[in-house]
Amino acid sequence: MSERPEQEQIRFQKLANLVEGGFSYPNDAKPTASSVELLEGNHPEGEEGPRFIICGRIVQMRQMGKASFCHLLDGKGRIQTYIRKDDVGEEAYEAFKHFDVGDIIEVKGYLFTTKTGEKTLHGESVRLLTKCLIPLPEKWHGLTDVEARYRHRYVDLIANPDVREVFRKRARILSHTRAFLERHDYLEVETPVLTYSSAGAEARPFETHYNALSADMSLRIALELPLKKLVVGGLEKVYEISKVFRNEGLSKKHNPEFTMLEFYCAYQTFEDQMEFVESMLSELAESVTGSSTVTFGEQTISFERPFKRVSMTDSVYEFAGVPREKDVTDIAVLHAIGAEHKIDFPEPDDWGRCLDEIWGELVEPKLVNPTFITHHPFSISPLARKTAGNERIVDRFELIIAGMEISNAFSELNDPIDQRERFEDQAARKAQGKDASSDIDHDFLKALEYGMPPTAGVGIGIDRLVMLLTNSPTIRDVMLFPQLRPLEEE
Repeated sequence: MSERPEQEQIRFQKLANLVEGGFSYPNDAKPTASSVELLEGNHPEGEEGPRFIICGRIVQMRQMGKASFCHLLDGKGRIQTYIRKDDVGEEAYEAFKHFDVGDIIEVKGYLFTTKTGEKTLHGESVRLLTKCLIPLPEKWHGLTDVEARYRHRYVDLIANPDVREVFRKRARILSHTRAFLERHDYLEVETPVLTYSSAGAEARPFETHYNALSADMSLRIALELPLKKLVVGGLEKVYEISKVFRNEGLSKKHNPEFTMLEFYCAYQTFEDQMEFVESMLSELAESVTGSSTVTFGEQTISFERPFKRVSMTDSVYEFAGVPREKDVTDIAVLHAIGAEHKIDFPEPDDWGRCLDEIWGELVEPKLVNPTFITHHPFSISPLARKTAGNERIVDRFELIIAGMEISNAFSELNDPIDQRERFEDQAARKAQGKDASSDIDHDFLKALEYGMPPTAGVGIGIDRLVMLLTNSPTIRDVMLFPQLRPLEEE
C-alpha cells in the first residue's frame, strides 16, 4: 500500500474501517427509477408523494452540517439528492459524511423542487453500495488526457458522460443496420475468426499457433470468403457484422482490430449494390441523427440521394487537376504526374498500383460528400469480376466520405480458374516479400468449382461510419477499448 498515492491510501483505510464495522458489499440494491425518469416524469412531489429508490455514483457533494446536497450519476444521467440527518438518522448520516466522490450509493425518498427550481430526491434512507478506492479526476469537467481516456475508458465514461452517448449511438447504428438488412431478407451468420489462410483482402494478418492441432493459423483479415461459400451453398443473401484483424499501423482512421459489415447477394451486380448502399446510409443518417446533413469536424456532409458516381480514372481529371489531354491509362503519364507531385511508386511497373497511389494522394482527401469511385484497376482487385470490354479494370466501387473509405464492393469473381490464377499471383507476390498479399484458399476454390451464382458483395467499415455519424475525429473515439501501446507498469 505504501507505493499508492496518499488519497488512495486514505480510501483503502476507510474501507478497512468499514469492513471492521461489519460492512460487506451489498448485493440487494433494486433501483425503482432512473435519474432521467425522475427528472422528466410527471411524478407527484412532497412527503405525500410516491417513494423512489435511485442508485448511482457520487459526483458532487456539498455538506452543510446537518444536511447535504449530493449529485448522483447513474446509467441515464445525473440527479441531485438531499440528505438530512433528521430524516436518515444519526448513524446513517454520520456514515454518509465519510462517503467520497466516486462512491456508489443507494438513496430512497420522495421528490421535491428546491428554491432554485432543481428537482431533487429528498432522501429518507442512504447507504453505501460500493467504495471508490481511486479518486476521480479532480476537474469534473472531464478527463482531458486523451491517452488516459482511451486506456481507462471506464473512467472516461464516468468523467465525460457525453462519451456514453457516442456508444449509445453506435449501438443504434448497428441495430438500424441489422433491421435494414433483415427487412431486405438478408440472413445474419457467423464465420470463423481463426483461419488457415489469410485471404479476402490485401493485408498482413496476425498469426498464431493452435496447439491442439499443431497448426499455424491466422486471425481473419476479412469476412469475404466464408460468406461467399455460404452463397455457393444456397444462402443467397447473407451478412455478418464482426471484428477483423490486420497487423498494420495505427492512425486516426486505422486500428488493428475493427468492426466490418459484409453482405452478399446472389443475382446482383455492384451497380445494384450501389443503389442499396446509398439507400441504407441515407436512411441510417436520418434515423440516427435526425437529418440527412451531418457535421464532421469543420465539414458539412450531405447524405441526400443520389450520391456522386465517378470512375477512378475520371476522378483524377476531376479532382486532381490533371488535364484531360493527359492519358492516365498510359503508365508513362502516371510516372510524370507522380514526379510532378513527388509521389513514390513502390511498384512502378504496375499501371493499376501507380494509378492507385496517385488517386490516394491527390483525389481521396478531396472527397467530402459521399462519392462512389468505380472501375478500379484489375491489379489491385483480385476478387472482383473484370469489366466487360476492358480487362484492365473491374466492376468495383469504393464509397468515400470525408476523405475516408467507408465501403468497398465488387461484382464478385465466380470463375474458379480465373480466381485460382489470381490467388497464385498473390501468393507469388507474398513470396517476394509483399506482406499485404493473400494466401491461396484452396477450400474457397473448391467451393467455386461447385458453382457460385453471379453475386455482388459489399463491405462497410462500421467504426468509420460511426465516426461520421457521431462527429468523432478519430477511430479511437468510437471504440470502447482501442489498441494502445502497453504501459511499462502493466
